[in-house]
Amino acid sequence: MTENRLAKTTSPYLLQHKDNPVHWYPWGEEALAAAREQNKPILLSVGYAACHWCHVMAHESFEDPETAEVMNRLFINIKVDREERPDIDQIYMKALHALGDQGGWPLTMFLTPEGEPFWGGTYYPKTAQWGRPSFVDALEAVSKTFHTDRERIDSNSSGLMEALKAEITPTAPIDRSLMMLAGERLLSLFDPEHGGIKGAPKFPQASVLELVWRTGLRGGNEKAKDTFLHTLRQISNGGIYDHLKGGIARYSVDHLWLVPHFEKMLYDNGQYLSNLAVAYPASEDELFRRRIEETVEWLLDEMQLPCGAFASSLDADSEGEEGRFYVWTSDEIKDVLGEDDALAFDKAYDVHPSGNWEGVTILNRLKAPTVSAREEARLSRLREKLLAHRATRVRPGLDDKVLADWNSYVIAGLARVSKYVSRESTLAAATRAYDFVLSSMTKDGRLGHSWRDGDLVFPGFATDHAGMMVAALALAEADPGHADRYIDDATRLSEALVAHYQSDEGAFFLTADDAPGLITRPYSVADEATPNANGLAAEGFARLFIMTGDTRYRDLADKLLIAIASEIPKNVFATASLLSAFDTRVNGRLAVIVAPEGTDPNPFLKILDRAVDPALVRTVVTSTDDFDEAHPARLKNALDGKPTVYLCREGTCSFPIQTRRDLEAALQRID
Repeated sequence: MTENRLAKTTSPYLLQHKDNPVHWYPWGEEALAAAREQNKPILLSVGYAACHWCHVMAHESFEDPETAEVMNRLFINIKVDREERPDIDQIYMKALHALGDQGGWPLTMFLTPEGEPFWGGTYYPKTAQWGRPSFVDALEAVSKTFHTDRERIDSNSSGLMEALKAEITPTAPIDRSLMMLAGERLLSLFDPEHGGIKGAPKFPQASVLELVWRTGLRGGNEKAKDTFLHTLRQISNGGIYDHLKGGIARYSVDHLWLVPHFEKMLYDNGQYLSNLAVAYPASEDELFRRRIEETVEWLLDEMQLPCGAFASSLDADSEGEEGRFYVWTSDEIKDVLGEDDALAFDKAYDVHPSGNWEGVTILNRLKAPTVSAREEARLSRLREKLLAHRATRVRPGLDDKVLADWNSYVIAGLARVSKYVSRESTLAAATRAYDFVLSSMTKDGRLGHSWRDGDLVFPGFATDHAGMMVAALALAEADPGHADRYIDDATRLSEALVAHYQSDEGAFFLTADDAPGLITRPYSVADEATPNANGLAAEGFARLFIMTGDTRYRDLADKLLIAIASEIPKNVFATASLLSAFDTRVNGRLAVIVAPEGTDPNPFLKILDRAVDPALVRTVVTSTDDFDEAHPARLKNALDGKPTVYLCREGTCSFPIQTRRDLEAALQRID
């Protein structure tokens, strides 16, 4: 008997659809076999739990018995959580792009019984509007064409399958000037007034921001540095930031950073912390320190699960409305704070009786970014009162599945900001999440991708292994007492990555060589909201080489970067993480602090804490005698029993440094 099979799954997104009258299948051979046996096309619907338009289409169509009857009669219907199965999402989104559609979610694709795409779109309204056909009209037209014009279906399918083929063509190494040219090109895309990329919507674009900063650092381009800092200030003051609890939303629908798409994603906030870990020491702006503190507090209070790992997202909607949990009326604020305090708060947070969005107010500090320290303390107390009141509202849904790669971004972010926060649990929280992923999400020495209620999606993806490699090395820097353990872990992760994901040319597929069969093996060098697998892998290998001196990792990074070199000039915006990894590879350096037992390395650590070069790696040891034979700092130990620093780069190290002034000067010279 045909039924909705999603109740047997563990994905929160799939479980949202378990009571639909649609006869949903999860992705798998059972669904594909049913399509072949019944000679029906497949309707593939891909979304995620915090997706607003996914909810809209679900309420309009998937919960509607009449629409469901058409779907069940004409199609085999498959529901996929794009966060749980990014491989499926990447394949079919690429097919949609090949059809000339810019893409988005929900992703709605039509496939042959063999799983090959032949048509698709994104959101389909229940009734025809905005130049789009109604969903039922589209369903009936696609089904009719499938059964009466197979030649057209086969032609479309054949063309899309050709577009999905991975082509990896190694060329000459990347020209060092390319990163600087890319930075100039990216800088021209930025909005000088509001920050971020010109126009709307505005996304945080963490990888692009990092590349802009790096190019500013390498070329002494103050405009690039200022653009990085200005964009982060606008994000941190905008409505995209949750001013009562911390953390940023996925993007702003306008060009001002005022109106967010209210879902809060784990990956955005991990990368936001990493950007702030550069912005705060570079500017010494208290705004950035406060945003670090607040975002860390939100992550630990609301996103960290009892197991220690972090949940994936908070929904945009509550009580059937987008943003309802986060917005305010001026009367409501007056009721909570009283008239005098409300006046002060309203002035700082852009609160008006008419609101600043659809009759309500999205709190922001875009018009009043700075006030006196005394007034800031007052506003802090008022925010606490409003937060307590907000806690009585119906909360947005929490997607509590654990994703290894998304956790890696937060682990790395927490490790990088831990030196700037007063909350001692920051590094401990990163370690708990790390330990969970490497224990409960590991099988036979390899990572799974998604975990929930003991159910592990295995094998994981290249992003999981590469992301956790980078996270391990971030922890090695933040917690030098356990650096050996983290470096060993990174080494094992790199071995699994190479063994199961590397192409002959040196680049990396998203899926493992023994993953269940798909119509193609997805491969990409393009960043999305997160760095692509190849960017993460190149960064991890480059850092592992810097920390260990082992030339195997240098060679892996170089081979990868040569394999993808021809792709970068085609789209420097989408390959920002690869260019940043290239920068780490060619400009990376290691600060080795040799502090014998009983001596204090902290004076040097404080200097390094103020360093603003993402390609600078550091380690603290009592002796270098046990360093690998190939390590340039081996046998370079403390002089006269006093803490001594060596700056190492590409196989050579500096003269011994024993004063803070000399270290500052040496760092400046290398910058």
